[in-house]
This record gives sequence, C-alpha cells and structure tokens, in this order.
Amino acid sequence: MFDSWLKEANMIGYVTLGTTDLDRAAKFYDAIAEELGTPRMFTTDTFIAWGTPDGPAGIGLCYPHDGNKMSVGNGVMVALQAKDKAQVDRLHAIALAQGGTCEGPPGPRGDTFYAGYFRDLDGNKLNAFVMG
Repeated sequence: MFDSWLKEANMIGYVTLGTTDLDRAAKFYDAIAEELGTPRMFTTDTFIAWGTPDGPAGIGLCYPHDGNKMSVGNGVMVALQAKDKAQVDRLHAIALAQGGTCEGPPGPRGDTFYAGYFRDLDGNKLNAFVMG
C-alpha cells in the first residue's frame, strides 16, 4: 500500500527547514544534494533551495521569517528518496561525515522499506529511503 501511494504522491513541491547558520547548513545540504544529483536552484542572504524546475520535491533552507529562533518540529521528518540501498548507505554516511547525527543506521524496516535516519546540524530529522 505504501509503495503504491509513494508512486502517486507528487503533491509536495518543496519542504523548507529552518537553520541557525545558513552557511554551515548549506555545506551539509550541498553534500547531500550532490549525491542525489540535485543542484541548487537559487541562493539569497536568507534562503537556499535545492531542486529542479518541474522536478521532484526540493528542499529549502532558511532563517525563520519572523525573526525568532528556529526550532525543530516534534514529529517532523523529511524523507529523501534514494535510487537504491547503496545510495541510502552513502547518504547516511555523508550526513554523518558532514557533522549530522545518527537517528538509526541504514537497514530494512519491514519487508519492502530500507532506510537510514539522521539529523542535520540544526537538529532537523531526515531519512534516506528506498522501497523494494
């Protein structure tokens, strides 16, 4: 069921995460994006976006618009779709090498889901996954 839903779930254009240090966070996400073959779309003094026009969902990174300190959402996670298990492993390793923290090493979760979980430098939770 999840596998068929995932193939049809194209309603999300992008996800934006907060940061306390845009330059530091950009290096983390540049490394992840490079492995995924996803370029930066644009960069300003307060916002960076990775993705491709009319492509799959992208990621934005910014300072909170309201000027308050960024915080990590409880229960919020961004899932990055990998092409295979080896790429899941590489993305998890890249995240840790860039200073991220492990939230669960790559491995099977059930019969058809393979994922590795990590947090970025600001504590935002992500995973890299593949179905099948």
